[in-house]
Parts: sequence; structure tokens; C-alpha cells
Amino acid sequence: MYNRMCVKEYSEVKNMKESIQPKYHDVIIQCTCGEKFVCGTTKDVDVIKVDVCNKCHPFYTGKQKLVDTGGRVDKFKKRYGL
Repeated sequence: MYNRMCVKEYSEVKNMKESIQPKYHDVIIQCTCGEKFVCGTTKDVDVIKVDVCNKCHPFYTGKQKLVDTGGRVDKFKKRYGL
């Protein structure tokens, strides 16, 4: 049924070069709410700290949470007299 000219047949499997691939290992993701979970990464660290996760993010919890980094909201209100 298929045209044999269109189908390529590979007789050998070529592996990726070992020296240029980054190492992939497990890392602990730690949220500010205290939640921890394991994920894979190529970063050269053991722990990655994040501000929000699926346990405390408003989209997943349905609760509103104001994340103010460095008083930006207060600075804006002070500047424009709000």
C-alpha cells in the first residue's frame, strides 16, 4: 500500500552525545506556605524556593491573596495620593 520510496528504514539507533547533555536530577521545590514536593530539573541546585504553589495559589484555592513585593502598592498610593 505504501510507496517504499517514501519510507526510510533506519538500521542503527543513534544515541545522544553524553558530554553535551545537561544532567537531569530530582530537586525539592519549597513554597513559602510550607508545601514541599519533588520535581526534575537541569539546574545545579538541591532546593528551589517559590512564592506560590498549587496549594496556596488563588486560582486553585479560590481565596484572594495579595502578594505585595517591596511595598509597591503603598508606594503607588503615596505617589498618586490615593
